[in-house]
Amino acid sequence: MILTTTNSVEDFRIIEYKGIVSGHSVNVQKMKMTFNMQKYYSAISESISEVKEQALQQLTINAENMNANAVVGIKVDIELTASNYVTVSVTGTAVNVVKKRE
Repeated sequence: MILTTTNSVEDFRIIEYKGIVSGHSVNVQKMKMTFNMQKYYSAISESISEVKEQALQQLTINAENMNANAVVGIKVDIELTASNYVTVSVTGTAVNVVKKRE
């Protein structure tokens, strides 16, 4: 599966557009406030990375269910809620691509 934020894939040609696909994830453990801001921001960064990976995995599964072999134009939205939960939403266009002939 090819995932890209661009609208095309170099050396590939889009042969079919399957539709819009998305993935969403929320961290299940609430971030704890601490007096050490460095630890707090480090924990947020780690949580964002984990949650973003989960959202991209869900996006990939949803694209595979549409029989796509790539997702182009991916947009990532990250939100830290007032209650310190990290929410990540990813959206893109599921497509089928083939390698260009030289």
